[in-house]
Amino acid sequence: MSTQTDDTPWHDTSIEERYTPVPLLQDKVLVLSGVGPGLGRALGEEAAKMGADLVLVSRTEKRLEKMAEVVRSHGRRALVVPTDITDEDQRARLVERALEEFGRVDCLLNNAFGIPPMDPITQLSLESLREANETNVFAPLRLSALFADALSATKGSVVMINSCVVHSSQPEYSGYKLSKGALAHLASSIATELGPRGVRVNSVAPSYIYEDVNKGYFEWIASESGTTHEQVYAEKAAPTDLRRLASPEEIARATLFLASDLASAVTGQLLNVDCGEFHA
Repeated sequence: MSTQTDDTPWHDTSIEERYTPVPLLQDKVLVLSGVGPGLGRALGEEAAKMGADLVLVSRTEKRLEKMAEVVRSHGRRALVVPTDITDEDQRARLVERALEEFGRVDCLLNNAFGIPPMDPITQLSLESLREANETNVFAPLRLSALFADALSATKGSVVMINSCVVHSSQPEYSGYKLSKGALAHLASSIATELGPRGVRVNSVAPSYIYEDVNKGYFEWIASESGTTHEQVYAEKAAPTDLRRLASPEEIARATLFLASDLASAVTGQLLNVDCGEFHA
């Protein structure tokens, strides 16, 4: 079994060598839920590199403080607000804290998610589905509603982090697809409702993201199947046009484009960021 390293030829690292951050989000204030490893961290750091200040949201204060250090290392401000986004009182307090600190909000990034058990949907308990929907659907709905006035004042935007699971029909993904499908419809409805107030609402759908969790998953598949990490990667990348998987930084940059003024006429859209695995 081989172990992936950053310079392996089968995963293209030249994108990072070519990429230069530009101030697309200079002095904008972004609220980021679901701060954690992988995409959550990439969203926070890439936004800071683009000039944004961040309101950082998750349940774990220690994790938030680490992310705040990263944001501040790029010369930007970070507000840490430990929050259970499934709790209405805590959601309302989050809005208050963000506006107390910065006086404005330009973008709400709904990145937090929960995954129900990986079983066929007829075998899942209603409780497990309810729990996933509390995080994946109802929390983004309520946060979008609670931040609506602030976003209207700045002609800001909401970006929902969805998933390419909405394009799949594997039984093991069905519970997750249920909530992400609902989130896609929710985003469309909120875009129509808040559009007259100048608020844009869009979604981003990644497929496999090549980050630490999936790297570990690929190693496990390789050990169980007697193959190599490289072979597992190639299998997962084979359905894509680019024959590779996106990095969390690439997903983050596409997401932050939608938060920027470059996307000022883009709303009600779901953008696949999947190296060409699925075509609209």
